[in-house]
Amino acid sequence: MKRYLPLLLLALMLTACGSNKNYLERSNENKSLQDAVKRLNKNASDADATEAVPILYASILKTHQARVASYQTGSDPAKWDKIINEYNALQDAYDNIVNSTAAFRLVTPQNFSSQLLDAKHAAAEDYYQAGESYLARRGRDNAKTAYNYFRKVDRYENGYKDVRTKINQAFENSVVDVVINPIEDDRYFFNSGWGSSGLNYSNEYFQRTLVRDLANNNNNSNYAARFYSDWEAQRANIQVDWVVDLRLRNMNLPQPIRNTYRQSRSKQIQSGTDTAGKPIYQTVNASLNITRMSFVAEAQMDVNIRDLATSRTISNRNFRENYRWEEERATYSGDQRALSSQDWNMINNSSFYTPRREEVLEELYRKLYPQVLNAIRYSVD
Repeated sequence: MKRYLPLLLLALMLTACGSNKNYLERSNENKSLQDAVKRLNKNASDADATEAVPILYASILKTHQARVASYQTGSDPAKWDKIINEYNALQDAYDNIVNSTAAFRLVTPQNFSSQLLDAKHAAAEDYYQAGESYLARRGRDNAKTAYNYFRKVDRYENGYKDVRTKINQAFENSVVDVVINPIEDDRYFFNSGWGSSGLNYSNEYFQRTLVRDLANNNNNSNYAARFYSDWEAQRANIQVDWVVDLRLRNMNLPQPIRNTYRQSRSKQIQSGTDTAGKPIYQTVNASLNITRMSFVAEAQMDVNIRDLATSRTISNRNFRENYRWEEERATYSGDQRALSSQDWNMINNSSFYTPRREEVLEELYRKLYPQVLNAIRYSVD
């Protein structure tokens, strides 16, 4: 064991060197500084980290301050997003050093909290003025831009001036009131009463769930929209902007197809032992007569979104889905010991359970639903 000890120590040293790559050679200076400070917190006399921290911090100061100076020459309010990101990086470097006794002995960092606060205030004012400019213009797109600008104002300086009022005003000017119409399909819903039992994807449930999920998603959206069913819009006397028409077509629910076939089974089983106590095996055989019932149901759904004021088609999509069902029964002949548990499942299947037509439609709707939902979300966003 002693002769292997030097090799083990050498391996550990090489691993340590590999994991502590020279801090000054890394591309991400901020992350490199953070790692060097962590190293000093564990070992205040670490030579590599001691050398790297002052050099890295000086380089970080130079790099990020140069970027701030460059961004400040721009006129677009979005420059403040970049400037604030730079000041955040500078402040993170300050916090890393000032919170480390070992690193603080090497560097006197600069606190950028006041510059960061000033930048956020300037950003709030610039975005506020830009929002005012767009809010004064006609059109929903301008109101949408104003809405996004005012939300940035409130993020950078909470409650700045009357920004909450401006946000509400821009929202109301940019909001799109969208009605989700019932699914058009005379053959199945209106004539046969499909989907009238249970929580399934019936006509009404499909429509109601779309309205609910779209409304919930809209809380995290950058686009102002409200969603209603047709009867909700009528009851509240909503002036509708967009309408979503859903049409189920090319529905194909075929009768199950019967297919019979035969399979052989063979297995070696122990039949006893010889005089020496070793097992003796024999081969047993059986035949399965299998009857398979199956079908593939298909359906398509059209999703058409229209602007009622301009008669413009916002989106026109078609989605196709299928549902595959199959079930097998079997009888056997021969030695039952050759059969598997799966074989016995088919043998014990006394009768076929063919899905009801409404169950098939529910499965098709379950597959179509997320595609329809995302298509409407995409159009609105």
